[in-house]
Amino acid sequence: MKAKVNWLQDLCFEATSESGHKIILDGTNPGKGPSPMEAVLLGAGGCSAIDVVMILEKGRHTVTGCEVELSAERAEQPPRVFTDIHLHFVVSGPELADKQVARAVQMSMEKYCSVMMMLEKAVKVSHSFEIHTA
Repeated sequence: MKAKVNWLQDLCFEATSESGHKIILDGTNPGKGPSPMEAVLLGAGGCSAIDVVMILEKGRHTVTGCEVELSAERAEQPPRVFTDIHLHFVVSGPELADKQVARAVQMSMEKYCSVMMMLEKAVKVSHSFEIHTA
C-alpha cells in the first residue's frame, strides 16, 4: 500500500491514497479537514463498522444501519498520543439480538479490525453497543 501527502498551505495537506481517493488533512483547529489524529480515529471507526456489518450480513442478519460513536482521550504532553478510545456501536435492523451484535463487535475488536489491532498495542480500548430494531 502506498500513499502521498502533499503540502497545500499553512498546516493544510492533501492526502492521496494508492486507489486515488483524496482527503484534506489540516493541523489547524478548526481547519479545512480532519487533523491527522482525527483521521486515525475516523479510520478506527470505519474499519470496525465495516467489520460489524460484514459479520452480521454474513450471518444472514438484516442490517439497516450502523453507526459508531467514538470518544478518545489524549496525553496532556507531546507526543499527544491517544491514551483511551471508546467505540459505541449503534446497530439497526429487524430481529437483531444482543448475542449476534455482541459477537460481531467482539470479533471486529479482537480479530478483524486491523486499525484497532494496531492501536490496542498502545491505547486502552473499550467498546459498547446498542440495538435499534426499527
